[in-house]
Amino acid sequence: MLVIVGGCGTELDPHSGTSNLYDDEENFNEDDYKKIITANHKLGFKMLKEVRENEEENIFISPLSLFMALSMIYHGADGATKEEIAATLETEGIDEEELNQANASLLAMLDENSDDIQLNLANSIWLNNKFHFQDEFATLNRDYFNAEIQEIDVLENESSKLINDWVDKSTNGKITDIVGDSLNPNLATILINAIYFKGNWLYEFDDKLTEAGTFYVNDEVTEDAEFMHLNEELTYMEDDELQAVVLPYGEGEMSMTVFLPKEESNLIELEEKLASEDWSSLRKNFEEREGTVVFPKFKLEYEITLNEVLENMGMGLAFDSEKADFSKMIVEDNPIWISQVKQKTFIDVNETGTEASGATSIEMDTTSAPINIDEPFYMEVDRPFFIMITDDETNTILFMGSIYHP
Repeated sequence: MLVIVGGCGTELDPHSGTSNLYDDEENFNEDDYKKIITANHKLGFKMLKEVRENEEENIFISPLSLFMALSMIYHGADGATKEEIAATLETEGIDEEELNQANASLLAMLDENSDDIQLNLANSIWLNNKFHFQDEFATLNRDYFNAEIQEIDVLENESSKLINDWVDKSTNGKITDIVGDSLNPNLATILINAIYFKGNWLYEFDDKLTEAGTFYVNDEVTEDAEFMHLNEELTYMEDDELQAVVLPYGEGEMSMTVFLPKEESNLIELEEKLASEDWSSLRKNFEEREGTVVFPKFKLEYEITLNEVLENMGMGLAFDSEKADFSKMIVEDNPIWISQVKQKTFIDVNETGTEASGATSIEMDTTSAPINIDEPFYMEVDRPFFIMITDDETNTILFMGSIYHP
């Protein structure tokens, strides 16, 4: 069994581990990350479309967590299985070395810690001590993903505690039980990708202005919500289908973009519009405008099993116990395949800022043109909306979600 986890936490030190990723950048060039930004964007929207089970249920996912988790497992795949993973990642035109360099470059670029923004990423690999990694698989994950490798006895309950404690620490206590109290005796390895984000707004909402109001889920269903108010000069766009505003964190290095479909439109149509456009090109339609944003406070946890999602996205062979080819992962001849992929996320949005976390686990068993007006805008987010949390220096989408119930 293999588990790959992506999560977020404040206390994680991304410089810990055995890799020289942050000390020696000879393995990659600073701009290599640009090769995978579009792929990460496409993966996120494909994932968003596939995870939707109910039209009016919250969705909050981390494309970056899944992208890095699959990139790590990619090293152990071969043949058609490897080709399917590349297609799912939208990286078919990028060879393995370029993919590694791009991920390493992105990890270095996203290493951000200041008084107002914390963004840390880290990777670890937990190996059943009865198995042995092939040298290339271990080396690539160390060198390009800064992964720390630790052997465990899967029959000891202490091993699951070690893993859960690492995830708990890495997600600042938001995700605590990525594995059960006891591990599957057939477990071969667990790969963990951790990402943590906490950002203070550049322009905080005045908590004295927060007031109770009504959120309109649809024409017939309403819910009570707490609405924050902000009047400021912000990056904004509006067309016949939507309003959108950028709420920056820190000094503007990162931001949350809030998309609100017009009343004649709906959230699914909005998602399809965003999926069909290049994010960096779309942002060119924004302009600085003074206006008022009325935005609900919300906190939510989200969990989804991604087996069927990834199969529908073209990764069927990896889940097939007879056809999966992960022959580049371990020295032993045991056949291994993915048995479960799961992602957990968390987000808390309030007057001072945002905290978000996510975890992705993969288990493997063995045997329109903008409206240009000068007057101040007014954007009241009192119906289902879409959010993206992005690193604006790299245009990387860290998290995205459709919110029906704030």
